[in-house]
Amino acid sequence: MSRTALHAHLAARGAVHGDDRSVALPARFGDPQAEYRALREAAAVVDLGFRTIVSATGDDRAAFLQGMLTNDVAGLAPGAGCRALLLTIQGRVVADVRVAATPEALLLDVDVRVRDACVAALEKLVIADDVTLAAPAEPVTLIGVEGPLAATLLEVTLEPGAHAVRPVGGVDVRVVRASEVAGPGVVLHVPAEAAPRVWDALVGAGAVPCGMAALEGRRVEVGVPRIGLDMDEQVLALEVPVEDAISSAKGCYLGQEVIARGTARGHVNRRLTPLRLEGPLPARGAPLVRDGKEVGHLTTVAHAFGLGVPAALGFVRREHWEPGTELAVRSGHAVTLARVAVWPLA
Repeated sequence: MSRTALHAHLAARGAVHGDDRSVALPARFGDPQAEYRALREAAAVVDLGFRTIVSATGDDRAAFLQGMLTNDVAGLAPGAGCRALLLTIQGRVVADVRVAATPEALLLDVDVRVRDACVAALEKLVIADDVTLAAPAEPVTLIGVEGPLAATLLEVTLEPGAHAVRPVGGVDVRVVRASEVAGPGVVLHVPAEAAPRVWDALVGAGAVPCGMAALEGRRVEVGVPRIGLDMDEQVLALEVPVEDAISSAKGCYLGQEVIARGTARGHVNRRLTPLRLEGPLPARGAPLVRDGKEVGHLTTVAHAFGLGVPAALGFVRREHWEPGTELAVRSGHAVTLARVAVWPLA
């Protein structure tokens, strides 16, 4: 299990770490309900060490990535950015990417668990292009600040995807307008050796340390799919709510023909769906059943703090999308009720 640059620092400050798909991340710092309230009502600081930066350099970087990613990368001026996906030729999801343009590079913020697959997929398609994909020259770690007071705390006003360099705790960091929970948050690109100092400065300014329990609960409530859980190379991009990552106006990109055909058809046969749960907490991957037939499966299960009950994301066949539809979740000998809902859950 790998550790983030902040692991030891946060453990000494009360973080209770857990295994998050082979990355040791803070599950909580104390009361997850209080951490959730900070996410919703104030400012919460989160260790985003499960994400990393790939730097794309070379004169052809923008043209190359324009043909690879689902959003309009070529149009990004320095200081701008966007969310995008890397797909297979069949339109299935390899990686979700936050792109930030600087004068020297396009910075790709990706999940560490798909970083190698993402780079390998791109490098395989570099033919005569002047493009290099590598880690930044100096190690960078990512810290999130989520909540309506995030921008105020950092004294910055940015459009979605935009970024600027600002001092935090005496350290110059790149502040990107982005969020793990579709909220008014920012993501900081921080020199790794200075991450503890920046974390303490954020807490000193009023941000509440927040673990993955609260973050995942809110993510399920608002329907943000996570790579490796809710989308992967078995999932079509059109089956998950990622509309802001796909340009409908740009030209050809990897998987674009599948996206165009699916959009023209007007529907998919299954999609990621919010579910309210009643009964024993089921395991991820548990099948969803209706009238004795399997009609889907769970992808993420979490406590929805805004509801006060467990909730889930899961793939459900289109015949059962009507809100209020009751499905059975089979997990071992227990049967839990899953009721189809709408976003946001809270």
